[in-house]
Amino acid sequence: MTIPPDPHLSLVRPVTASTPQGCEECLRLDSPWVLRLCLTCGHVGCCDSSPMRHARGHAETAGHPIARSFEPGEDWRRCFVHEAMV
Repeated sequence: MTIPPDPHLSLVRPVTASTPQGCEECLRLDSPWVLRLCLTCGHVGCCDSSPMRHARGHAETAGHPIARSFEPGEDWRRCFVHEAMV
């Protein structure tokens, strides 16, 4: 069975991390994080295993569904809408 490509991949752009030092919102709140990078705008947010889940919130409010890991040594992407690796 062939899985069709995620339709949200068309939103992926070359981006630069807006806050490479950590999750934008968690930096303001002094909360711990595991990082994700929005591949539409460069927003750096924390993942679902972090207390605040800012990457998912950004995906939902901004309509930017695909993020990649921003952790050292990790190179994968996930679509929040389809809950799938892309």
